[in-house]
Amino acid sequence: MKAEPQAQRRLLDLQAIDTALAQIAHRRRTLPENAALEALARELSALEDERVRAQVAVDDLDRDIARVEKDVDQVRARKDRDEARLTMGTGPARELEALQHEVVSLTRRQSELEDSELELMEQRETAQGSLDEVTGRLDGARGRRGDTEVRRDELLAEIDADEQSRIAARGPVAADIPADLLGLYDKIRSSSGGLGAALLTAGRCGGCRLELSGADRARIKASAPDEVVRCEECRRIMVRTAESGL
Repeated sequence: MKAEPQAQRRLLDLQAIDTALAQIAHRRRTLPENAALEALARELSALEDERVRAQVAVDDLDRDIARVEKDVDQVRARKDRDEARLTMGTGPARELEALQHEVVSLTRRQSELEDSELELMEQRETAQGSLDEVTGRLDGARGRRGDTEVRRDELLAEIDADEQSRIAARGPVAADIPADLLGLYDKIRSSSGGLGAALLTAGRCGGCRLELSGADRARIKASAPDEVVRCEECRRIMVRTAESGL
């Protein structure tokens, strides 16, 4: 393939733009904020599970306390009725004696229930503290996620602006290159890690960084200036300039 030396040199300008675009795409994929958001998503999921468990513990204790309070109220009401009947002193002596025993039993039962209620309330205070603590950590993680999302979006906006600027610059450069040479460059670039053309410098290929053999040097030196030469090792287009050392 033949192409004017100036068109071949434009390949280096195009390659610089394409390399920058590849670097931009890599930066977009590997933003630290993306990894941080993934880690925060896992942390938030674990914290939410922990919060749910803590909330269930508080709710269970609330139900237990409500049940015990209901039992206390029932025992207290029954004891009050019995005490009122004893105060009136009416009825057979055996019945009054039975009421006295029942009041003693109800008093003991009320005390036991109130002790149980106090213990449950202490447990609930501890459980509420655990719930408040995990809720605080959850809120903190949500705040960090929000801040990280803002930073990510700002960086993506910068990356997008840079990318659009490079894409706009690529069009005029590509237009300066003959279609067949451009097609060859794009084909090589797609199969060679994004590098389709490189500068031949001091007898060394800028693509694979290998020094040319004496025979290759002689072959390229004998080639016409408009001959498109390629590296025998990496098959990339080698662009010749005064720095090529031929």
